[in-house]
Amino acid sequence: MSATPARIISVDTYDIRFPTSRELDGSDAMNPDPDYSAAYVVLRTDAGDGLEGHGFTFTIGRGNDVQVAAIGALRPHLLGRSVEDLCADPGSLNRDLIGDSQLRWLGPEKGVMHMAIGAVVNAVWDLTAKRAGQPLWRLLAHADPEWLVSQVDFRYIADALTPEDALTLLRDGRAGLAEREAALLELGYPGYTTSPGWLGYSDEKLTRLAKEAVADGFTQIKLKVGADLADDIRRLRTARAAVGDGIRIAIDANQRWNVGEGIEWVRALGEFDPYWIEEPTSPDDILGHAAVREGVAPVKVATGEHVQNRIVFKQMLQAGALDVLQIDAARVGGVNENLAILLLAAKFEVPVCPHAGGVGLCELVQHLSMFDYLALSGTTENRVIEYVDHLHEHFVAPVVIRDGHYTAPLAPGFSAAMHPGSLAEYRYPDGTFWAADLAEGDQSSASITYR
Repeated sequence: MSATPARIISVDTYDIRFPTSRELDGSDAMNPDPDYSAAYVVLRTDAGDGLEGHGFTFTIGRGNDVQVAAIGALRPHLLGRSVEDLCADPGSLNRDLIGDSQLRWLGPEKGVMHMAIGAVVNAVWDLTAKRAGQPLWRLLAHADPEWLVSQVDFRYIADALTPEDALTLLRDGRAGLAEREAALLELGYPGYTTSPGWLGYSDEKLTRLAKEAVADGFTQIKLKVGADLADDIRRLRTARAAVGDGIRIAIDANQRWNVGEGIEWVRALGEFDPYWIEEPTSPDDILGHAAVREGVAPVKVATGEHVQNRIVFKQMLQAGALDVLQIDAARVGGVNENLAILLLAAKFEVPVCPHAGGVGLCELVQHLSMFDYLALSGTTENRVIEYVDHLHEHFVAPVVIRDGHYTAPLAPGFSAAMHPGSLAEYRYPDGTFWAADLAEGDQSSASITYR
């Protein structure tokens, strides 16, 4: 008699929130009081090996109520599924989740449901890499090109990228892989930091953190802009004085402007030599981004962290709407869709500089950039991964930065697992932190009410 194959036996969800708004960490022109949060999922099996698949998508507070519910709606697609089949072909799950017609109606392929799909698909890749005993970047970089192509959904993008195009890119990209992997392990992957640049920080804090960033080896920092032009001019002047002329300063408006306003605003900041303007307008406005790009050159236009799917990225590339493409590890439908987006960027020869920060985004996206370098683009020129020094202590395998570079993670998996103690403390609303915090708030309200 053959042994019963291992199955997925539970899909556990967690609403994890951190009170980052209290120190204005993460504050920008559109999000003045974000509480960094993760809608977190754990896939458990009956394989007996103790391995689990961890995934999440990043939100900022009350939206987590909706996001956790969306992940839960995907549970029937996972329970009872063969672990071996799932890990041999994560794309099969990706196709099933995207193809659920009743849930697809809520998108299609965008918004809360698509982010939920990303969390679940990423959890499967975490489990897949753990079962292979490899970090995800290495599993992807050494994977058979034909198999990688099978993981990509070419629907809606085949007019710009065919399976044959993708296969050629991946086959060509393998040349020199061993040498690049040795360099990656020795030097790491270049990063840049947003830690000095949150909009709510004082000039003194900005100056201190900017100087620390340069001392730590970063050659690029980023500042949030867009709330008040005079304030932005003062802050850019402060930052440039702190870092000198040899350090790139990127700026990020977080979708604040109309097209004409964005062009005028960036031109007004031109004396400080901004390297790129990020999200100058709505992430859905392809032609608006193209107009901004033309209007602010030679300042580059970067966008992507809120781009909904591979189809919008395709159109942005076709329209010449961006200079720098910013993937997000959790916004789109997980690893499979990010493979499609990386292939599109390679086809159009546009550098990828991922969005990170948040809760665990640095941990995840490093794997995708390292794969891109090793097996697709073959270069780190003008490519950097965002780094924000927040909340890494909650992860079992946190990112390690050395001399302004991400060191290649070596632990098997997708670096997605959070410490059980962090889950227990920051689960909302009944984790130990929030239970105490909410109780204190209730007592304060009572004392005010009945004074």
